[in-house]
Amino acid sequence: MNLKCDPERAIELREENADILPGYHMNKRHWNTIVLPGRLSATMIHDMIDHSYDLVFSSIPQSTRREITEL
Repeated sequence: MNLKCDPERAIELREENADILPGYHMNKRHWNTIVLPGRLSATMIHDMIDHSYDLVFSSIPQSTRREITEL
């Protein structure tokens, strides 16, 4: 699975975990590939998903964010 990540944090995660790699077919500065199933805890995976969602959500236009939150 590919997840967006803060560039500095992405490097840290890759150095600490063999199951986190530079984003496959993605901008490797901003995206990580998470190997599943792997040795990462469910909590860690959920935290990375939340972080990725926040980064992507904050990058879309405010009007679109409003539409999404109204659903």
